[in-house]
Amino acid sequence: MFGRAKPEPVGTRILAQTADAAFEQTVRTTFGGNGQIDVTVLAGALAEQERRLEGADATVVVADIDPRQDADLAALQRLAQRFAGSPPLLVVIPGFDQDVARQLLQMRISDFLVKPVAPLDLVRACARLAQGPKQADSTEARIYTFLPAAGGVGLTTLAIETAMLLMRTGAERASTCLVDLDFQQGACADYLDLEPRLDLDEIVPRPERLDRQLLEVMLSHHASGLNLIAAPNRPAEMRSFDFEVVTRLLDLVAAHFHNVVIDVPRTWFPWTDSVLVGSNRLFIVTEMTVPGLRHAKHLVSVIRDRLTEGPRPEVIVNRFDQPLFGTGLKRADIEQTLGESFATTIPNNYRLVREAIDRGVTLDEVKAGSNIATALRKLVLGEGARGKAKGERRLALAR
Repeated sequence: MFGRAKPEPVGTRILAQTADAAFEQTVRTTFGGNGQIDVTVLAGALAEQERRLEGADATVVVADIDPRQDADLAALQRLAQRFAGSPPLLVVIPGFDQDVARQLLQMRISDFLVKPVAPLDLVRACARLAQGPKQADSTEARIYTFLPAAGGVGLTTLAIETAMLLMRTGAERASTCLVDLDFQQGACADYLDLEPRLDLDEIVPRPERLDRQLLEVMLSHHASGLNLIAAPNRPAEMRSFDFEVVTRLLDLVAAHFHNVVIDVPRTWFPWTDSVLVGSNRLFIVTEMTVPGLRHAKHLVSVIRDRLTEGPRPEVIVNRFDQPLFGTGLKRADIEQTLGESFATTIPNNYRLVREAIDRGVTLDEVKAGSNIATALRKLVLGEGARGKAKGERRLALAR
């Protein structure tokens, strides 16, 4: 569980590599006094010790790398491919760098720490990775992420309805959490008439405190059974939170819910790459205007160039009206502009959406089986839903 240091299980083996004498001492001091843990430290650069790590019979492998050395990065890439998560690979880097974090993300490194590494953080990271496979067997979320191509495209309504749809799917209600990552002007709580309870001032200084109990305190609960993670709006503050805060929060949510729906702000933050790559499906929402389609097409191109891993972007064109006469945009124009990234259109039902928002209820509470709900059901659950079927995954790099 996050936020607590637990003793490692009997038979745990930590295999660490480092060329840093100070970090070597930290590893030996942290684990050396525990008879339940076998610690081996290989002194030297990763490129030099790669072969000794390849056949490692270890619970967790800790690699201390210098990202400025191409040889270290190449060795790490090869090890990550060979291990494929077993054993999990914990990477230690000298300082946080957004480009390095993105590289680690694309390599699918299990976790990473930034020097100076506190002994408690090292214990928690190793414990989390050692216990990870067992937790993954019990609960593994499917993650649906909504990203706007422009402002005011109706993304929040679609995210809420998708979460409700997923929650009601199956014989039993699947545990579902909606996460509003727009900490400046998020609207999910307002749309559901709920009090946002995520206290960022509490977790930002010490994100390692996040655990299941603290998460429960910060969840808002809708009468339908939907859970919400949302923070009070601070429109006058442009706050950019550490990569660690957001990814740790999302990894914790993903470990305890069957479905996670994420409302991502339009502004690109250091953690945005992690959220997109860690998703099972990525929906880009735009509107039926020429600028809206252009924004969506450009965003798809940027994501494909920027992120070589992760789900294929699926564009939703919201508020779709099919003109019978005149020169307005038609579906054929949308298909021609967006190509294979086009997923579906959502009908323009302004009155229904406005009433639901004003009453703080879902669309189904206003009108069951609406045309919007039907279109979303076909996209998210229907056999004709476009996009690759992806295996269930947990958000990576949730340090």
